[in-house]
Amino acid sequence: MRVPQGSAVGPPLTVPVEVADCSDAAWDQVRTDLRQSGSALLWARMSRLGARVPRNDSLRQVLGHDWSRYLELTHADVRSRYAASRLLLKYAAGAVLRSDPEQLELAYGPTGRPYLRGYDQIDISLSHTADVLLVGLTTRGLIGVDAERMDRQMYGGGLGRHVCTPYELITLAALEERERNPSLVRLWTLKEAYSKAIGQGMNFRFTEFGFGPDGRPVQVQRPDGTVGTGEEWGFRSFVIDDTYCVSAAVYDAGFGSSAEMDVATMLDQDCVDAINDTLGRRE
Repeated sequence: MRVPQGSAVGPPLTVPVEVADCSDAAWDQVRTDLRQSGSALLWARMSRLGARVPRNDSLRQVLGHDWSRYLELTHADVRSRYAASRLLLKYAAGAVLRSDPEQLELAYGPTGRPYLRGYDQIDISLSHTADVLLVGLTTRGLIGVDAERMDRQMYGGGLGRHVCTPYELITLAALEERERNPSLVRLWTLKEAYSKAIGQGMNFRFTEFGFGPDGRPVQVQRPDGTVGTGEEWGFRSFVIDDTYCVSAAVYDAGFGSSAEMDVATMLDQDCVDAINDTLGRRE
C-alpha cells in the first residue's frame, strides 16, 4: 500500500500522535497540531491505556452520562474497550481545552456520532480496532476517523462488490495481487472516516462514493471516478506500527484554525447569548 505522504487538496492533516497515557507529554504536540493546522489526530494502545482505566466511582465520574451505557454492556472486553475509548476521547478534549475531563459531557447524534455538549467550535471522532484507539479533533468544521488492521482479509469472496464503486473495482483489479487487499483496507477506512464526518455512519452506501488509488492527492469520487468534492475536504491515510491503516477526513467550514482553545474561550454561542440575556434582564 503506497500511502500518500501529503495532499495538495483540502485542509491539512498531521501525523497521528501516540499518547502513551493520559498524562503523556505528547499532549503538547496534539495541542500544537490543533493550533497550527486546525486538526489533530492521536492514538493510544488499548493494552496500555486499558490498565489505566479507573474503577468504580472514579470511572463513573469520568464517564458521566455514558455510565449507564457502560453498565448495559455484558462482555468484559467490550466494556473495557468502551471505557478506555471514552476515557481517551475525554482526556483528548480536556487536553486541548485545558479543562477537567470529568467536566466535559459527551452526547450523541441520531446516528451515534459523538460530540462535546456545549462546545460546538470543536468536532470529535473516535475509532478503535484490536489494540488501537484513534481520536480526531478539529476546529475547522467536521472530522471523521477510522482504523483497521492492514492484514484484515477483505479482497476476494465478492466483498469488493458490496463496498466499492465500479471505478474502484477496476483500479483494484489492475494492481498486483499482493497490493489489492491492503489497498481495499485503505479504501474502507477512508469511506468509514468520510461517512463518520458527515454523520451518516453506515447509512451512506459505500458503492455510491469512492476514492482514487494510493499515492495521489485524495478526493471523494463518484461511482464513475469523476471528482465529487472540492478543496473544502481533506483526506489522509497513515500506517501505524506497520500493522494498522488509519484514515481521516476533515471538512473545512471556513472557520480556519483557532489559536484560542481554552475552555474559557470556547463557550457555546447559545450559552453566551443566554448569559447576556439574563444579565440584561437583571439590569
